[in-house]
Amino acid sequence: MSEQIGASVEPVAKSGDGKREPDIPRATYRLQFNRDFTFADAARVVPYLAHLGVSHLYASPVFNARPGSMHGYDVTDHTRLNPELGSLEDFDRLVETLHAHDMGLILDIVPNHVGVMGEENEWWLDVLENGPAARHAAYFDIDWRPNRASMRDRILAPVLGEPYGLLLERGELPLSFDELRGEFSVRYHEHRFPIDPREYPRIFEGAPTPEAPPPTDDRADFESLLTAFGNLPPRNDLREESVAERYRDKEAHKRRLVRLIERCPPILQHVRSVLARVNGEPGRPDSFDALERLLEAQAWRLSYWRVAVDEINYRRFFDVNDLAALRMDERMVFESAHRLIFELIDRGAVAGLRIDHSDGLYDPEVYFERLQQRCGASAEQPRPLYLVTEKILAAHERLPESWRVHGTTGYEFAAAATAWLAAADEEKRLTRRYRQFTGNDASFEQIAYECKRLVMNASLAAEVEVLATQLDRIAQMSRYTQDFTRAAMREAIMQVIACFPVYRTYISPRGVSDDDRRIVNWAVGLARRRSAAAELTIFDFLRDVLLGDAAVRGAAMQRRAMLEFAMKFQQVTAPVAAKGVEDTAFYRYNRLTCLNEVGGDPRRFSHSSSAMHQENLERAKHWPHGLLATSTHDAKRSEDARARIAVLSELPEHCKLHLSRWVRLNRSKRRMLDDGPSPDREDEYLLYQALAGVWRPGEEAALLERLQAYMIKAAREAKRSTSWITPNAEYEQGLNDFVASLLANAERNAFLRDFAAFMQPVAWFGRINSLAVTALKILSPGVPDFYQGCEREALALVDPDNRRPVDFAAAARQLAEIENLESSPARLLEGPSLDAGKLFVTWKLLGLRRQRPELFSCGSYHPLQTDGEHAEHVFAFARIHAQHCCVLIAPRWTAKLMHGETKLPLGEAVWKDTRIGLGETPATRELLSGAHIGIEEADGGRWVRAADAFGQFPLAVMVGEADSG
Repeated sequence: MSEQIGASVEPVAKSGDGKREPDIPRATYRLQFNRDFTFADAARVVPYLAHLGVSHLYASPVFNARPGSMHGYDVTDHTRLNPELGSLEDFDRLVETLHAHDMGLILDIVPNHVGVMGEENEWWLDVLENGPAARHAAYFDIDWRPNRASMRDRILAPVLGEPYGLLLERGELPLSFDELRGEFSVRYHEHRFPIDPREYPRIFEGAPTPEAPPPTDDRADFESLLTAFGNLPPRNDLREESVAERYRDKEAHKRRLVRLIERCPPILQHVRSVLARVNGEPGRPDSFDALERLLEAQAWRLSYWRVAVDEINYRRFFDVNDLAALRMDERMVFESAHRLIFELIDRGAVAGLRIDHSDGLYDPEVYFERLQQRCGASAEQPRPLYLVTEKILAAHERLPESWRVHGTTGYEFAAAATAWLAAADEEKRLTRRYRQFTGNDASFEQIAYECKRLVMNASLAAEVEVLATQLDRIAQMSRYTQDFTRAAMREAIMQVIACFPVYRTYISPRGVSDDDRRIVNWAVGLARRRSAAAELTIFDFLRDVLLGDAAVRGAAMQRRAMLEFAMKFQQVTAPVAAKGVEDTAFYRYNRLTCLNEVGGDPRRFSHSSSAMHQENLERAKHWPHGLLATSTHDAKRSEDARARIAVLSELPEHCKLHLSRWVRLNRSKRRMLDDGPSPDREDEYLLYQALAGVWRPGEEAALLERLQAYMIKAAREAKRSTSWITPNAEYEQGLNDFVASLLANAERNAFLRDFAAFMQPVAWFGRINSLAVTALKILSPGVPDFYQGCEREALALVDPDNRRPVDFAAAARQLAEIENLESSPARLLEGPSLDAGKLFVTWKLLGLRRQRPELFSCGSYHPLQTDGEHAEHVFAFARIHAQHCCVLIAPRWTAKLMHGETKLPLGEAVWKDTRIGLGETPATRELLSGAHIGIEEADGGRWVRAADAFGQFPLAVMVGEADSG
């Protein structure tokens, strides 16, 4: 593989003693690779990113994925680059271009799962052909012993668009023969299901004599070959010598079959005629009996996709049937899946990794240890490879410090920064308006609980069933628990998972941490209180199994079973939380939708400045190199859309006035259906906020399709009036028509005229919010991460809307113009968008990070005191390292401050006596405007007036150096 990829572009960074040093990014920039944005396209963008101040390109998955994949997370082969992104030479040229601009590459990798079905994944095809005897059977998390007897040693393949029997008798599951490989398979659209070679003779059972009989010797060879196939070791014979024999002989027999049909055309003709007979004749059900018997003899069972809800017996990525989970805890799987990754790291092409969905791994801590050990970890350097993990943290949860990573991908920062924008004292009023409009009186906590139960009863029912089976086996090990019924255990499992306060615990062979014990006890206690079951001691049993307390001393087998159950249980709580909360509850509770973000908690309406300071202090101490994200490929809304929506919390009367008008103007546009209106009030409330987040005047036509697609997705995710599993075409049509009516005939549309007036202050102050969050991200402890296009104004909704192409050429031209700016930077905030203003702030502050890297990678963090009439509207901190310092002074809640008047919050008339205490920081020059700001000595300290800091621009970054003498 190394020879194919090419020679090392440059040596891996090492210290003087030869040990690998981690390549810590200064700033990362996320690019989404797909067939429309390739390695070559990325290479052309590198000079712009370098000029912007980015140190590392952060790439979406680039390994071989399903054809046409627009995101790369459906990787089908971890050992090859995706050919749709370009050749190996194209990848090398991208790396060379990055290195020529002093930049590195961080890869997003997918260790938890792999794309299956189709015909691209050789590991999966091996399992389909050979069942438990497959060499790759241990790569996947498959339950070969489910309760249903007919599924023993088989795997469910829920790919059919209609019930199995209908498709079989319509001839849509044909048996085919690959004449070049000597293999039989069943085809269904893009899927291939290989026939077990031991079952090849079954194909020819009862076959009539060929019309053109082959020569006697060739016929004898063919019959001998069928006998040889039939004598292969069965797929449930897992002895090492039997598996080896099966693999050796089945491939030899296939090659022999190929040679036979090449030299004897009558044999080939006979095979084709048998296939025609076996494949049946539509309209004659009995003609498909032979094919059905053949399919029932395979290691796989074709089924209607809806069957997966209850019977799927392989662990998936969430509820996606064609993404099968890998057993990454197995060393051979780890080595196979990372072979190419390590080659790229060793040759200096890759500087770091982003680990996708680490909560899906059996034991994340061990996985991270293996990665670092492979890269030369030692006691002196436990983290030689830069690693960040995609981890959703609850507000009260902290990343385990034992993990050998440099931090998370930054979802928690994005959530905190957005909540920081929401006006805390308006929570009650906004909540009251939301409930009056929608009639939804439920708390988010109750909705989340109900949604978790919903997904466990629907899309993730099979995963819960596997846990119930395991727990039942454990219960049967003791006379004290054998009377617990399977149904009761299943209900207890669901109740506890629904009450789980975090995505998962990390119980392992190393033991149970105090944090995990508290989490389990809390969830079980809440589940008991919510349960209506007559027998509550089952919750105590479940708790003791999870914590290992139920094992009898010395009962090693029982203890192992309990640990296995606990670790499998952990792999289920995370997808339940993701599907139940992020992908359901977040679309059912629309009080203030900017808070409904991945990593966020809508219950936390606002985040105080003191809380932001505390989080920055903790990150500086524990995870100074974790990513700080504001937008991601997973985001429900882009950062600028959220910044706008947050303004709604500051202007309650403004919102109330316009909302009442919209209700009157749009009442006739709702369609009345038998079971209620379309859209319902919840979807309508969501729609107005979504429109506020992305609307630009004059772009209604371009927005129509985007907004319709978003609302259909949101309604299906909410699962109230329609869903992905059971779409309600009538409701969805009504929703589409409603959106179209809101955006049609802009010149004569009374709603749009009123909405344009409503948006003037919302868009204006949303821009100031965006600037504040951008500066906060770049200057806070951590590594600022930019999602593609978000260095300028990006108004986007959930994917695929946030994956639209980025005009990098226009961004580069605008950056060149900004670099030569001679007038006040406030001029950049004029005009129809924030593009220039946000790009200016990003470029200036990333430039500061480039000039003073140690200030931000190692510098201390100091919250600064604010004082005066509008002290709550200012957030300030200092970064100090050696003689260098930087002070950020950012505005907060400017819509309230300006009473909705669309003017920049500048000068003494706005800020009055508000001031910021600088302590001993020597900063005097304001970086964005270039002005020197006076420092006042008063009250035993050094102060800068907010009126001076915000004299020319609604954001201030003061820099300076201490006197080295």
